Amino acid sequence: MDYAEARKRMVDGQIRPNRVTETRLLEALRATPREAFVPAAAASRAYADEEVPLPGGRALMQPMLLAKLLQLAAIRPAERVLVVCAGTGYGAAIAARLGAQVVALEPDAALRAIAARALEAEGAGALRLEAGDPTQGFAAAAPYDVILVEGEIPGVPESLSSQLAEGGRLVAVLAEGSGQGVAMLGRRSGGALTLSPAFDAAVAPLQAFQPSPGFVF
Repeated sequence: MDYAEARKRMVDGQIRPNRVTETRLLEALRATPREAFVPAAAASRAYADEEVPLPGGRALMQPMLLAKLLQLAAIRPAERVLVVCAGTGYGAAIAARLGAQVVALEPDAALRAIAARALEAEGAGALRLEAGDPTQGFAAAAPYDVILVEGEIPGVPESLSSQLAEGGRLVAVLAEGSGQGVAMLGRRSGGALTLSPAFDAAVAPLQAFQPSPGFVF
């Protein structure tokens, strides 16, 4: 497969028609080898207009949806960015190509291993890969100008939103309880996070954020 041509088709056929117009973002998507961020056996599916299954029941987000979330985040050069549940690191690599200083937080060791290999080959700039509980963020490098959550969550924990700088943005897909999530843009002002809906988004839920089942008597 000609992966460079596949990247061009992905951008021109999937992403630009869905109102992703930010030039720097489109250039980063054209330049980042998505096939390196999936298991070798799934490389041929890397540019399909769908999620790519990953180990542990996770998935690499559909290209169009990830691009729309990144455009919503409006990442600027030198900003500090936390990518939560970064998976194999593809979204974090795009953020780094946009000039950000990125922390990619991923609790799953198998996914971190794929990310480490891909990011080393990519030569991603100011990017660090970390393990930990995604609901707790990564306080050691806070505050962040942008927090991006790669997956659907039921709500934004205060432990995560509190790591935003004043005026910082948070982008996440929140569950609506009907199988259809909503991409939200949050801004931190006066110590509080205000969320605004941006567009409908169907993406796999992140189990780490789901409430623990209660006791049944």
